[in-house]
Amino acid sequence: MKIVIFVGILTTLAGLGGLVACILKARKVKSEGLDPEAARERLRGLIALNMGSVAVSMFGLILVVFGLILD
Repeated sequence: MKIVIFVGILTTLAGLGGLVACILKARKVKSEGLDPEAARERLRGLIALNMGSVAVSMFGLILVVFGLILD
């Protein structure tokens, strides 16, 4: 079951990487000084990346817990 744990760790890290990318993109949008409506539209596009990253990270954590229970 160590393979499941390692796959879970890698999946969780991939999800966290997506969250970091989302944060960096949001900071870039905020630093550009756009008008509020344009900034809102650009930030709205990051919602899918954010939700997907959280889902991937959660799936990885589920794999880790599953591997630890079976180990």
